[in-house]
Amino acid sequence: MGRGAGYLVKALHGAAFVALALAAARPVFAQEPIAVPSGVAVQWFETLRDTQGPNGLTIRFRFIAPDVAGPDYDPDQAGADLEALCNGYVIPRLPEMGPQPAEIVLDLADREVPFGEPNEDAVQFFEAYSVQDGACVWEFY
Repeated sequence: MGRGAGYLVKALHGAAFVALALAAARPVFAQEPIAVPSGVAVQWFETLRDTQGPNGLTIRFRFIAPDVAGPDYDPDQAGADLEALCNGYVIPRLPEMGPQPAEIVLDLADREVPFGEPNEDAVQFFEAYSVQDGACVWEFY
């Protein structure tokens, strides 16, 4: 193997390592569904920790549940589902050290929607919470 070929193999090996590292950093949807009162299958999509809301540091947890767009899902149930997600999924995942969020915003959608981009076809529910005594407290959003 010539000198140039050796460099090419090393470059390809490094590129494969970077591709694997990036793939590992992306959310994996093979996780177990998160239980909510309505019974729809909910999965975590992403967490955004670097956003500033009107009340200070805001952490956003985004979830996907395709069935929220279906005819059997009662939109009035979304509030209870989001509160269950906040108390059962979000609270245990908040940082124990460092700056604490002034606000937690949850998004429950029927599909992936890039943050901040409107999508008129998507069904999305949003709620905001503060944390008091280790529990989520609903805030006007």
